[in-house]
Amino acid sequence: MKLFLDTSVILAACGSATGSSRFIVDQAQSNSWTLLSSPWVLGEVVRNLPKLPASATSVWARIRPRLHVVDDVVTLDRVVVFPASKDRPVLLTALASAQLLLTLDRDDFTGVLGSHFYGMPILLPSEFLTRERNAGRLK
Repeated sequence: MKLFLDTSVILAACGSATGSSRFIVDQAQSNSWTLLSSPWVLGEVVRNLPKLPASATSVWARIRPRLHVVDDVVTLDRVVVFPASKDRPVLLTALASAQLLLTLDRDDFTGVLGSHFYGMPILLPSEFLTRERNAGRLK
């Protein structure tokens, strides 16, 4: 399954060893999850990493090679009414490349769009893990 990780999820994985974001990164290979990101997201991660404890930088160095980087998508051949312009490339790139978008930015994404965007689920990491466990797919 292809999972697009928003900046917030990557930063959470860098900042906490016990959260659901880190679990997803650590368990991706054993669960056959492909972790996707984009140059836009990676730029946001690098800009925001200094706000985290210093140890997050070394964690980022271990996480970064696990991410498959896809090209940013900035336009779509469908109607998109989404006011958060800084997150628009995240949403469009996720739709073009992944089966679902994982984010911790509930206000920017699910608060505006709901739980889906053109059929692509938008989930918190914890919601995704609960869904996978309930379906018997979590290893």
